[in-house]
Amino acid sequence: MPTERPKISVPTDKREQILNGAMQVFLTHGYAGTSMDRVAATAGVSKQTIYSHFQDKQGLFTALIDRVTRDRFQIVFGALPLTGEPERVLRKIADTLLHSIAEDTEYIAFIRLVIGESGRFPELARQFVGTIPKRAIATLSKYFENHRELNCPDPEATTRIFLGSLVSFVLMQNVLEGEAVMPMDGDRLVERLITLVLQSS
Repeated sequence: MPTERPKISVPTDKREQILNGAMQVFLTHGYAGTSMDRVAATAGVSKQTIYSHFQDKQGLFTALIDRVTRDRFQIVFGALPLTGEPERVLRKIADTLLHSIAEDTEYIAFIRLVIGESGRFPELARQFVGTIPKRAIATLSKYFENHRELNCPDPEATTRIFLGSLVSFVLMQNVLEGEAVMPMDGDRLVERLITLVLQSS
């Protein structure tokens, strides 16, 4: 009886190499226009290596969503659970989201990609929403819930108002190029938003 050959494990840096190549291809050609051949050529690996890590194109894109959103979530929310005075915590989140994320050209391009492909591939949009937006809402909702001094009757709705205003600003100004049409200082929005949230809670 022949002995079973041991499986050869590919170094984790190979996975990152594939994801880096895949990002370039997806952003250039879109989801529908991306093939494993293109990803393999750009990443400098074989198609079989890609399949061994990600199974198929959707698995590859899902892994890319996970990597992109995990990194950005850490940038905005930092250490968990959230601690500190509400005004300081909200200002840090808002400032980081508007400045660090809005100036992240790769992330903005990735959001454009997800939005652009959402009509034909709604499952991709659902996967994206299920990562950073869902986790961000749950995290900040818990913070509002734990700070009873805010008298916040609906932590989730308050969170959606706060984060929704910031995300809408980034989408309008950076993704849809609204900055050239109706520019507005982000710090001005942050000041009013924090005041409204804290006064209404």
